[in-house]
Amino acid sequence: MEEKQGFFKRLVSGLSKTRDNIVTGMDSIFHGFSKIDEDFYEELEETLIMGDLGVHATMSILEDLREKVREQHIKEPIECRQLLIDSIREQMDVGVAAYEFEERTSVVFVIGVNGVGKTTTIGKLAGKLKSQGRKVVLAAADTFRAAAGEQLREWANRAGVDMIGGQEGADPASVIYDAVAAAKARKADVLLCDTAGRLHNKKNLMEELKKINRVIDREYPEAFRETLVVLDATTGQNALAQAKEFNDAADITGVILTKMDGTAKGGIAVAIQAELGIPVKYIGVGETIDDLQKFDSNEFVNALFYREEEQTS
Repeated sequence: MEEKQGFFKRLVSGLSKTRDNIVTGMDSIFHGFSKIDEDFYEELEETLIMGDLGVHATMSILEDLREKVREQHIKEPIECRQLLIDSIREQMDVGVAAYEFEERTSVVFVIGVNGVGKTTTIGKLAGKLKSQGRKVVLAAADTFRAAAGEQLREWANRAGVDMIGGQEGADPASVIYDAVAAAKARKADVLLCDTAGRLHNKKNLMEELKKINRVIDREYPEAFRETLVVLDATTGQNALAQAKEFNDAADITGVILTKMDGTAKGGIAVAIQAELGIPVKYIGVGETIDDLQKFDSNEFVNALFYREEEQTS
């Protein structure tokens, strides 16, 4: 509970740039307009789109808001604040985000372009699972980038988990083959696979992932499968575009958003869930292992619209 409390505080401060970007603009609209008219909705629309909530999510949120204003005969712009917050919360609800892989014998692919914090995230995830009593094996199947294996080994040592790696330039599928054998022999609960982060050549990436999938289908058919894409929240709409592309190349089951603490574009979390229907499962708001946490859309919205005076409620 203590850790959860601490994370909420970090989330509140981590979202400060996003809050300045979206919430301040919204609040000035709520206070600046004397009536609810088309101009009012247009200003809100612009603020939300500029806040990286994406066109799709923004339109749905505003449609929902208009409906509530009509149904509840609301006249005062300021009364729309809570309604808008509720609409954003509803947009982000993709049902119960499943963390089934944590409870089962599973293989988790982690994909993402270089530079988004993929290797670090895998290290943190390994540490997190281990602290929950799971036995973890890491597979360093990103054999494309020279330093990827060494970097992952450092994290494996820090998290206290085993790692199976290949030589630079080795066939990623053969690394996965070895890692599956090791995971079975060591009775691991979770096999976490770091895969190459190449999007510019989507065809190669798709072929590589298919090949890896075939190895797992053949060697480890009983394992539960999860594919998580790591995105850098600071890139805003670019992160959404990447998520779409990766989703074309692989069957993505969840998103991990990193660098939430350094961005004014945190609204991208709303856009991804609304546009793709893929849940954001983890977010990172800092450098330590504890700074990667399960994403709770309710908590996210509360932290985004956080006001000191509401702390007591």
